[in-house]
Amino acid sequence: MKTLHFDGSSAAEIADSIESHLRSGALSCGDALPAVRALASELNVNPNTVAAAYARLRDAGRLVTDGRRGTRVAPARPPVADAMAVALPHGLRDLAGGDGDRALLPRPTSIDWKGLQADAGYGGPAEAPLWHATAREWLQSQGLPAEATGVFSGTLDAVERALRHHARPGDRVAVEDPCWPPMAALLHALRLKPVPMPVDAQGVQIPSAECLDGCAALVLTPRAHHPTGCALSEARWKALRRLLHNRPHLLCILDDHWGPLSQEALAPAGALPPLWLYVLSVGKFLGPDLRVALAAGTPALIEAMRAQQAVGARWVSRLLQMLAARLWQDARRSGQLAHAAQAYARRRQALEFALRSRPDAQVPTGGEGLHLWIPVHDENAVLSALAARGWAAQAGAPFRIASGPAVRINLGDLAGAEVGPLARDLADALSPVPSRPVF
Repeated sequence: MKTLHFDGSSAAEIADSIESHLRSGALSCGDALPAVRALASELNVNPNTVAAAYARLRDAGRLVTDGRRGTRVAPARPPVADAMAVALPHGLRDLAGGDGDRALLPRPTSIDWKGLQADAGYGGPAEAPLWHATAREWLQSQGLPAEATGVFSGTLDAVERALRHHARPGDRVAVEDPCWPPMAALLHALRLKPVPMPVDAQGVQIPSAECLDGCAALVLTPRAHHPTGCALSEARWKALRRLLHNRPHLLCILDDHWGPLSQEALAPAGALPPLWLYVLSVGKFLGPDLRVALAAGTPALIEAMRAQQAVGARWVSRLLQMLAARLWQDARRSGQLAHAAQAYARRRQALEFALRSRPDAQVPTGGEGLHLWIPVHDENAVLSALAARGWAAQAGAPFRIASGPAVRINLGDLAGAEVGPLARDLADALSPVPSRPVF
């Protein structure tokens, strides 16, 4: 153990003293801290005070407690990209990714590029007028207030700014389980503790009042939940909203990533909780490289998020905003969005129908979106069986917090001719393998 001097008479002061050693590098990953009673004796404070300081830093992800090894500095976090990267074996049909079908994205062939020149300069508005009008039209069509809006660089950018304003390291955030991995990674990077909420065919299950009492925020996908595809039912939302109304300081974040491609109603429309944020990225229906997301919410929260943005990136490219708005308008008028929504729905329905015709293939049906989520007994066994038949699927482990094993199938560019063979091979992979004793 390194010999270091700590000071303080309160839990906050002791935690700050330890934090200063962490920042300076005097304490590094894996280093042991003094036992609670030893440090309490050294500082002449109650052991409970030191325990509270350690607990504060554990909640913030700075320390870990490991039985007889005592309290140590937490290990370094792996880079998010590395933690989520998956190697795809050569020669397999990739159904493990998260992309949609590029053929269903609108093309800027009819765009008047001269009309999209942004010349507002450094003093211009953060929201381009064309984007602002398009965003307001969308919000009003969904029954959402449009008085306070902002534009950010994707869903995670908006959610991060909201959580940085509203939550503090060590706070708890309720999330769906299974959960979109980048959202879980964001919480980890912000040193927030995810609290899993199970999901079923009606969306997120209603958490206990005690669970929400300890949370600063909760993140919901109101429709096309990733990865299960379920939508939050109206009855489920009413029950959840009653809990939220008794907790006016609990931030409810709605990630509506499927948005214009959805064929489900938006359950929270017209019945929002006291503190809310709605986020819609254009990535799924216009393309992931258009890093533009609409945010609407409680005026004070949106103002705080925009204030953070103003001292950093300052604004999202107005040229990018106008391009996204024009593509969105053209895609809606031409029927391209409706065509894409129907194409994705047909692929999902075709695979579900083919699976239902196979004996012993117990696969959940319904929902929408890019993915089919299939509970299994053994993820590795199913993935190996599919790989032996030429298919690469995604393990459920990166999505799960406390839920059971599953595999995820991406339907983004699944061709019609592939549905039958995939259903056959998937049903075979899901069938129990007979076992025998080994002597």
